Amino acid sequence: MFYDLKGEADMTPIVGMLYCAVKENSNRLHFITEGMSQAEVDYKGPQNKDNSTAQIIKHILYVDLNWVYRIKGITLPPALKAQHGPMIDADHKLPMVKGKSLITLMSDYKDVIHMLKDTCTQLTDDDLDKVVTFGHENEKQATIRWGLWHMADHSRYHQANINQLRKQFKENVRLYS
Repeated sequence: MFYDLKGEADMTPIVGMLYCAVKENSNRLHFITEGMSQAEVDYKGPQNKDNSTAQIIKHILYVDLNWVYRIKGITLPPALKAQHGPMIDADHKLPMVKGKSLITLMSDYKDVIHMLKDTCTQLTDDDLDKVVTFGHENEKQATIRWGLWHMADHSRYHQANINQLRKQFKENVRLYS
């Protein structure tokens, strides 16, 4: 198999390369979660204290959705906030997600990646210098370029959490079967 970070044909070179990094990590997320049972999607670690794969996917989705709207320069619509949010719960933890199927979670995430693609086709490489505000507690500023990179990096970071959960789940099943 041959890998490269060439952008999409309908995007400028740097925008396309950054979009491709996000898309590749989205594809990897699909790959590493493939075949998970509902029990595994909802598994919260051996002590039942970790974030589940469902919580992590929903978190990645919501972070990326927020970035898509920041890049567009418009506020996230209340209906999407209600459907996919909040970012954190009252205890400053990822909100509980239980019983939501992997198919639904990944389909919702795929919709966000499609929105990102549509948004990126509207950007030029010069647009990457635009500064946007982000953060749910302390507002920070970053360029759109950094935001796209962050989307790819953030997803990859949490994929390591999912891989660890999968390993623990398999070990747990083996020990108690």
